Amino acid sequence: MRGDALLFFSLLVLSDAMPSGKIGVNYGRLGNNLPSAGQSIESLRAMKAGSVKLYDANPEILRLLAGTDIRVSIMVPNYEIINIATNQTSANKWVEDNVLAYHPETMIRTILVGNEVLSYCSDEGKRMWNHLVPAMRRIKISLRAQDIRNIKVGTPLAMDVLQTTFPPSTGTFRPDISTAVMVPLLKFLNSTKSFFFIDVYPYFPWSADPININLDFALFQSNIKYTDPGSGLVYTNLLDQMLDSVVFAMTRLGFHSIRLSIAETGWPSAGDTGDTGASIYNAATYNRNLVTKMTGRPPIGTPARPGLFIPAFIFSLYDENQKTGPGTERHWGLLHANGTSIYQIDLTGKRASSEYEPLPATHNDMPYGGKSWCVAAPDVNLTELEGALTFACSQGNGICEALTPGKECYEPLSVIWHASFAFSSYWAKFRSQGASCYFNGLAVQTTSDPSESA
Repeated sequence: MRGDALLFFSLLVLSDAMPSGKIGVNYGRLGNNLPSAGQSIESLRAMKAGSVKLYDANPEILRLLAGTDIRVSIMVPNYEIINIATNQTSANKWVEDNVLAYHPETMIRTILVGNEVLSYCSDEGKRMWNHLVPAMRRIKISLRAQDIRNIKVGTPLAMDVLQTTFPPSTGTFRPDISTAVMVPLLKFLNSTKSFFFIDVYPYFPWSADPININLDFALFQSNIKYTDPGSGLVYTNLLDQMLDSVVFAMTRLGFHSIRLSIAETGWPSAGDTGDTGASIYNAATYNRNLVTKMTGRPPIGTPARPGLFIPAFIFSLYDENQKTGPGTERHWGLLHANGTSIYQIDLTGKRASSEYEPLPATHNDMPYGGKSWCVAAPDVNLTELEGALTFACSQGNGICEALTPGKECYEPLSVIWHASFAFSSYWAKFRSQGASCYFNGLAVQTTSDPSESA
């Protein structure tokens, strides 16, 4: 092959492997009321999403994406990492089943090995740490054996891989992973020209400290300028600070040019009583401004990496009612479960902010200072509610002592009343340890004292 032809071919492969320049969307499916895969793909196309990120390699979805111009990211589940890392045949079979069966008709462009693997700190989780990079290498070997060169291999990590994040110039990876995991990972990403995929949510640091972190700074609409005392770089938003802390952490280990990709980001549109700032207004404002920033031409980048395009996936396509944890976990979607928009958004970045309809006012931008209770949700299955009541009472600590016969809260003798008391008691005891008012969707928060209606 002539030199100029070889150069053209190389550039063609590189451009085909690169992101489209459009915003992507995470398509999670932890809900029992979500639209079909076909309807979901049509929604993504109508929204003009440039790419979609899946949390598996669902055959139906991959078939439906064939022939579309949507670039696709698929995922190796965490539970398959160790097997793939220790067996090339398993890696080859995974690629055969989940890539070759659909590629190139379906534009698979990224394989993500695991999801936030380094956030699991149990003994079993730490076993995965040591097998993460070997699994990524084996997947890459499988792709090369099939002469597939336009699919990147990476792994999405959470911000908790960092020991320090502020100021950004002090960004440092956790000591328990820095040498053993991060150095091999960064070597792999560097040698394969892949991306450092990071799940980055300004909502979390802001909502943890809304008094000292300006909300507009988190929503990309502040006039505040923060100068990093270590680097002299000037920041105008929280996302750039968080991204550059990753850049400085990589640089500290000797890796200066690995590009970033935002695997997840977003803002919740609703939540529980105490979920500060979770509102339609803030969610729409954050995601609209994110799109404007990330689709800007020329690319804006960050203060530490000016002018570089950063691929980004918004989390998520739908509100997912089976996600556990605080109420916000079930309200990150761009769409309701029935497929209608929660708020208007143009993923191409071409729509001016003045062209959107007015948003509902937000009333929870400061921490809630009143009382709240955790009670049985309306219209739930009473058999399931009895099971949740049994679980709450089984946790000891006197949670259900007041519900025993003859005690002050025994009456009214109702599963709903007893469950509401037990849920509130459990939540009060364990909330500081991360417990949520959820109970598999059987509980909700209220600011009305349930004992007054008992």
